[in-house]
Amino acid sequence: MRCPYCQHTDSRVLESRSAEGGASIRRRRECLNCKRRFTTYERIEFVPITVSKRDGRRESFDRSKLLRGITRACEKIDIPAMRLEALVDEIEAELQQRREREVTSSEIGEMVLKHLQSLSEVAYIRFASVYRQFRGIRDFIDTLNHLQNCQSSSEKATSVNLLLPPEIPPERLPEPLLDG
Repeated sequence: MRCPYCQHTDSRVLESRSAEGGASIRRRRECLNCKRRFTTYERIEFVPITVSKRDGRRESFDRSKLLRGITRACEKIDIPAMRLEALVDEIEAELQQRREREVTSSEIGEMVLKHLQSLSEVAYIRFASVYRQFRGIRDFIDTLNHLQNCQSSSEKATSVNLLLPPEIPPERLPEPLLDG
């Protein structure tokens, strides 16, 4: 390992420990030439995954791009950054376990939605609105109905009960909401 200070190639390992939930090893090293200490990380090198975009372009899977998109959907929601990192780790692990080395951006988007559905309804809707390119309120209502149906498959969702707390019976609704 090359020293970042003097570029000498010999160093000794002072300490090793697991990092990133066991996905890498953190090593504390000391340069044998200048005696300065530095940290290195050792991780498994994965076979690259190619992402096919909607417009036909192909690019390498970019974990940081995925994390940015999820973080944007979760802004101002009390979800720890470590949880979002873990979510990206789970998705990346799922992709690495596949035999195919090429995946569509829509498959990745559906994987994100599957994870966000149990994490935060608001983040789910935000991500879905960008990923599915919502064009109007009908797209929001359809997605909200889908989300509600997934949560309680025994009870059918309607546009009215979706927007109101379930404890308010329809006969007690103000007139403008009933005219709808």
